[in-house]
Amino acid sequence: MKKKPILSTIGWRECVALPDFDIPVIRAKIDTGAGSSSIHATRIHYFHQGDREMVRFQIHPHQHNIHDTVTIEAPLVEHRSIKSSNGQKQLRPVIETHVQLGEHRWLIELNLTNRSLMGYRMLLGRQALRKRFLVDVSKSFLQSQPDHPH
Repeated sequence: MKKKPILSTIGWRECVALPDFDIPVIRAKIDTGAGSSSIHATRIHYFHQGDREMVRFQIHPHQHNIHDTVTIEAPLVEHRSIKSSNGQKQLRPVIETHVQLGEHRWLIELNLTNRSLMGYRMLLGRQALRKRFLVDVSKSFLQSQPDHPH
């Protein structure tokens, strides 16, 4: 009988890093109801670098602070139809990047969308969590330290 790997437990919200973009901390809501992960992105602009389609966008990594802005360029993986929290389907750009949570670092797909009305700038969905974590919905910041309040 094959032994199941022991999974780390995370809370319903955690602080993660996006090391590919030099972002040391961003609060993320852990959402097992969402299939994919998303981040609040503005000023989305497409361009080509050689034969590669790229996307340039801005994020505000700190909740309730629109003055701290990071401009990011990344290869576009594809446009994907994503069902938003209100049930509407949207065609969103998707990129790949590494995410770090505690001692865990792995590659995820991240769709870009306007999350200005949402409580968190970033959402980690099932695809990013699968076979890595168990979620304790009664706890927060089990694998990370909460950043200063925003």
